[in-house]
Amino acid sequence: MIFGDMTPDEAEGAILAHSQRTGGGTFKKGRVLTRADIAALKEAGIGHIVAARLEPDDVPEDEAAGTLAAALAGFSVRASAPFTGRANLHAETAGVIEIDPERIGAINAIGEALTVATLMPFETVAERQMLATVKVIPFAVPRADLDKALAIARDGPAPVTLRRFEPRQAGLVATQLPGTKESILDKSRAILDARLDAMGSRIAREIRVPHDIRAVADAVKELAGDGLSPILVFGASATVDRRDVVPAGIVLAGGDVLHFGMPVDPGNLLLLARLGETPVIGLPGCARSPKLNGFDWVLARLVAGLEVSPADIMGMGLGGLLKEIPTRPQPREGAAAPGARARIAALVLAAGRSTRMKSEEAGVPSKLLMPLDGKPMVAHVVDAALASGGAPVIVVTGNADAQVRAALAGKNVTFVHNPDYAEGLSTSLRAGLAALPEETDGALVCLGDMPDIRSIHLEKLIAAFDPEEGRTICVPTVSGKRGNPVLWGRDWFEAMMEVKGDTGAKHLIGENADAVCEVPMPDDAALTDIDTQAEFEARADKK
Repeated sequence: MIFGDMTPDEAEGAILAHSQRTGGGTFKKGRVLTRADIAALKEAGIGHIVAARLEPDDVPEDEAAGTLAAALAGFSVRASAPFTGRANLHAETAGVIEIDPERIGAINAIGEALTVATLMPFETVAERQMLATVKVIPFAVPRADLDKALAIARDGPAPVTLRRFEPRQAGLVATQLPGTKESILDKSRAILDARLDAMGSRIAREIRVPHDIRAVADAVKELAGDGLSPILVFGASATVDRRDVVPAGIVLAGGDVLHFGMPVDPGNLLLLARLGETPVIGLPGCARSPKLNGFDWVLARLVAGLEVSPADIMGMGLGGLLKEIPTRPQPREGAAAPGARARIAALVLAAGRSTRMKSEEAGVPSKLLMPLDGKPMVAHVVDAALASGGAPVIVVTGNADAQVRAALAGKNVTFVHNPDYAEGLSTSLRAGLAALPEETDGALVCLGDMPDIRSIHLEKLIAAFDPEEGRTICVPTVSGKRGNPVLWGRDWFEAMMEVKGDTGAKHLIGENADAVCEVPMPDDAALTDIDTQAEFEARADKK
């Protein structure tokens, strides 16, 4: 890669290294300079810029990051579209992350250009939580380095994968001493219920017995006979030795004590046992608290279908000091997990009257129902929205309401009818925004007459969206020209609800340049809508 100072005349096709103000605005770093950009720089009197020019053996940063992220992503892991040399991996559901540390380390050791950062192996993660990020440091990666990284990533199972939580029917044995209050047992049960519920599991049966060996043995055998797994044993008194009441009772039931104690604090007094194929866990006293402790780590692995061995327990010491630190985020807390993929909805505006196209001559009441490539025009847009990962996908109807609904029957969309559709696009925008869930972080506003839009276009917009970095209005561009759809952060929803007429919220883009992120698209689909019969016929002929 060639990097350094150059004149505007030398910079066409180069990548701008630092943001540059011009008379008409700001060119942000990473922009690939077009002929029009060069003219704007010269007109602003800028004689020199710092830029990078790729050589034949260089792979552009987005291509390199996206390719490597896709190779790293395993089961239930979604690789986002790359942006500014970064591609993130997110959990598609809650579970336990599995990572191959050796291969991640080997990729990071190739050179300076490629970096991969991950969570720790076996962390419990929430749906949409970021698991890893691939970041290209310069503007390009040598092809040879990327090939080495891909060879490592593809040598065996994917290095970053997720074990989904599977619904479990657990059994609980709670022992009682003469002075044990039922309220204490009830509170402990409620906390266990919350732990398991967050993982999609539940306690199917609880047996309360005196704190003696025979009673524990009988209860454990009874729950195992019911087919419950795992079996959790809450002793009224802490287990302090392998021969104490709880482990002795498990052995008397025919089980084996695999390991006692763990290098995690709180959680030191956990007991790992097994009765046949059923895991049995003697709970440490700290499991009566909702705060993170060693039992959480063991329970998560079991619910995710992972074996837990004595070696696994003994290996938990690194990072096992949990006392005196803020509780690490757990799925049961309900809030978005750290680095969570933004909750982006898609609004497909499909209410218009098609006044510039006489679709009724084609036998349909709306141009959106006219067939292209074997399905109605609007179905192309909806399918792209569904494939992008945006959720929910809300279709705003108006004109030809029943027919549009029928054309999209069976698709996982929510319909919202706009009775005021004749008053312009802004009324459909307001109807769609009003239907968004409260937790929505942003909305892709898609026009129903853009049949060439694909999921990759929407994924690029989602990848660019980052409120923390001020990227709250993401606009697709083709050779510097802006198009649609536009991704709007929730900070703009209130202002968008105030728009009038048929131009939507376009004026907000011009008035808030600092919040606008231009996202280059791979083709001109972002500029292509169908308004006239001639445009429809040209599009049909092209395919």
